[in-house]
Amino acid sequence: MARILALDYGKKRTGIAVTDPLQIIASALDTVDSNELIGYLKKYFLTEQVERIIIGYPLNWDDTPTDATPLVEKFIGKFANVFPQMPVEKWDERYTSKMASQAIAGMGLKKKEREKKELIDAVSAVIMLQEYLESR
Repeated sequence: MARILALDYGKKRTGIAVTDPLQIIASALDTVDSNELIGYLKKYFLTEQVERIIIGYPLNWDDTPTDATPLVEKFIGKFANVFPQMPVEKWDERYTSKMASQAIAGMGLKKKEREKKELIDAVSAVIMLQEYLESR
């Protein structure tokens, strides 16, 4: 089976999570500069078989778009132009950053490590992907 990738896309950086080939477990893959994401994915797709992309879709509590929603929409359009055959699914990311921060706090890391935004982005992508897997 092919893997599924999840992206926690942001203005500066993107957290990336991936499933195992059997699509059972979600793991953090990397955090990359958002400007370099398409190039990173091109290289990744050369070495790994990926079935689909799950991308965090930012919404407010009342289901209205956030300031980040147009940024994600723009990336989805760019992604579709570069990878037209790759399915993309939007995934509600409202709670993931908070859940990621709580999960990281429970890891016993030093405060300086817990505050790294890259770690929060990667763990947020893992949480989204695991939720997606459990919903199927």
